[in-house]
Amino acid sequence: QVQLVESGGGWVQPGGSLSLSCLSSVNAFSFETMGWYRQAPGKQREMVALKRRWGSPNYADSVKDRFTISRDNPQNTLWLHMSSLKPEDTAVYYCNADQNWGQGTQVTVSS
Repeated sequence: QVQLVESGGGWVQPGGSLSLSCLSSVNAFSFETMGWYRQAPGKQREMVALKRRWGSPNYADSVKDRFTISRDNPQNTLWLHMSSLKPEDTAVYYCNADQNWGQGTQVTVSS
């Protein structure tokens, strides 16, 4: 059974940076697609960034040029490096690997 464990969430001031990691219990290379999603209170879960096994990453328009997704397959880890954070980035961030989900980690951006 696949387990995905996110870490790195927390509170940060607007304009700050934060990095999230997602550790997989199985070989990350086995996943076709890994990605990050987020869900803000009262809103639907939305895609933030995706990274397929091969090819360039995809980003939501709202995070382009601010967030960077990367896969470290030998370490079975997916990363999301976030910079220039805005209050509207506040959400629970979820790691996804094909049909598998992590438990989520809270990111709060406020002054």
